[in-house]
Amino acid sequence: MIAGHHLDGFEAPIHASLGQPILLGGAPRGLAIVNGTLAAAVGLGLQQWLAGLALWAIGHSIAVAATRRDPAFAVVLLRHLRQRSHFAC
Repeated sequence: MIAGHHLDGFEAPIHASLGQPILLGGAPRGLAIVNGTLAAAVGLGLQQWLAGLALWAIGHSIAVAATRRDPAFAVVLLRHLRQRSHFAC
């Protein structure tokens, strides 16, 4: 491909949503589901309603703030936890 020239038939439009992470309420979908499940277990299972609500609100707020700073933080964090001993001396 020559700089600035496009060949007919060799380009395809890509929707912007294909490159964006899937968020649930501003937090990564998987993290939001785990956080909500843990908060529901505390709130319903242990019958600690306020503790469950506080756990959900604090956890979700932290996840949203981290997502605003780096949308791929959850993927990077999971990779870091999996490969922690790989770079150890």
